[in-house]
Amino acid sequence: MSGNTPVHVIGGGLAGSEAAWQLSQAGVPVILHEMRPQRPTDAHQTGRLAELVCSNSLRSDDASSNAVGVLHEEMRRCGSLIMAAADESRVPAGGALAVDRDDFAAAVEKALEDAPLVTIERAEIAGLPPQDWDSVIIATGPLTSPALGAAIQELTGEDSLAFFDAIAPIVHAESIDLSKAWFQSRYDKGEGKDYINCPLSREQYETFIAELLAGDKTEFKEWERDTPYFEGCLPIEVMAERGPETLRFGPMKPVGLTNPHESEKQYAVVQLRQDNKLATLFNMVGFQTKLTHGEQTRIFRTIPGLENAEFARLGGLHRNTFINAPKQIDGFLRLKLRPQLRFAGQITGVEGYVESAAMGLLAGRFAAAERLGQVPSPPPPTTALGALLGHISGGAEEETFQPMNVNFGLFPPLPGRVKGKKARKEAHAGRALEDLATWLA
Repeated sequence: MSGNTPVHVIGGGLAGSEAAWQLSQAGVPVILHEMRPQRPTDAHQTGRLAELVCSNSLRSDDASSNAVGVLHEEMRRCGSLIMAAADESRVPAGGALAVDRDDFAAAVEKALEDAPLVTIERAEIAGLPPQDWDSVIIATGPLTSPALGAAIQELTGEDSLAFFDAIAPIVHAESIDLSKAWFQSRYDKGEGKDYINCPLSREQYETFIAELLAGDKTEFKEWERDTPYFEGCLPIEVMAERGPETLRFGPMKPVGLTNPHESEKQYAVVQLRQDNKLATLFNMVGFQTKLTHGEQTRIFRTIPGLENAEFARLGGLHRNTFINAPKQIDGFLRLKLRPQLRFAGQITGVEGYVESAAMGLLAGRFAAAERLGQVPSPPPPTTALGALLGHISGGAEEETFQPMNVNFGLFPPLPGRVKGKKARKEAHAGRALEDLATWLA
């Protein structure tokens, strides 16, 4: 096939959008297939490309000592559309990179609509792609259509793995009582006032935990009941079931904050992070939940400062499907059984918006190189991109494979002995960006 033959990308989420962009920037035509809005999903609310579902945060933007921050910077240096749109739509979030959801999706969609080599087709691919599509990237994410999911399962010959992703509620800022709550970032990071904090006394916290455990939960369908949760996105009531103090050492930890309204130290804190540029919406950090909507409203209004909270969106759950990537794909994200098919995004078993987009970036680059008659070159394993790719394409154990966020534990060991946790992180970050520069050159 010539460089003028299009590559097909199935799925217009973060990974698919990034893959399409990388292909077009390399001079390769691409057809991007997205089933929404013709066929909606249980979690998406619009038909836009790259719609953010769970959270508006892309997590830490610290490229000097944080693995996801390093991944941000690597993607920027690779010309990532997702990172460019995130930077353009950024909202205050301390040291994190959070975005205005609507502006973010609009920026991604406009860039792809304006790209001359990108054709967007709005229709479901109900099954495996036709054989004459010689280069395909499947980036259908956690909500792959049932027909395509069943076809992938039949092709790979094993049961699909799945877990639940939980969604946190979003609150209208004007409904938060700032005579009880206050603006402050933990340890005054970022702008120092990027979060709204709602304090709880010990009695209030214990009452909240009791209500959380007793509250009515969403009933799972029969086919969902044995699906495990992803550890990095547990519903708060599941965390609470692990012990009454669990939340105080997780999303409700009271450290690094000073309540200007009370001299007595708070026992626990609920933080809300800005969700849009207008600062009219704030999401409840770490408050993914499977409580019914009625119980969410009742229980969350027991939190000081949220007694009159109005919710723009309540929490929920969606089922996330991924393949056993270490068993099924090679180091260029190709399906071993059918190499003309590539996978990208959450369906490969990476967890997180940024990680998903990163796999889309690599899939797009690999497919573009092949289409142009070049030999694809994987990023060094010492980079964040390379560490993630290595993990899902063979570094992880097939028998126990579960979704994974990027972290320095996936990186090869540093040469010599580096003393101190912070120094080791900085050494990993520095080596990653140096090696990425060599790879890009």
